[in-house]
Amino acid sequence: MNSDIKLVFAGGRVEGLFLRDLLMDNNIGSIVKDALQSSVQAGWVDGLPEDTIRIFVEDEYFDKAKSLIEEYFANRDKKDD
Repeated sequence: MNSDIKLVFAGGRVEGLFLRDLLMDNNIGSIVKDALQSSVQAGWVDGLPEDTIRIFVEDEYFDKAKSLIEEYFANRDKKDD
């Protein structure tokens, strides 16, 4: 197993959690760093930055994960038109 990880998404919490589930549904494990949740657990909240959630995947799954995320955004943007 390759231990290198790469960032595939940084953004809002709701969309980030959805993308985490999308990756899981496609058999891609991920590491989620949630700044909001971390700050709440620490006992303080410091606003909501645009990149509240960061999702990382192992290097070997990066291309597939990036493709799934790009496809999601392409389809989401089409629905907005």
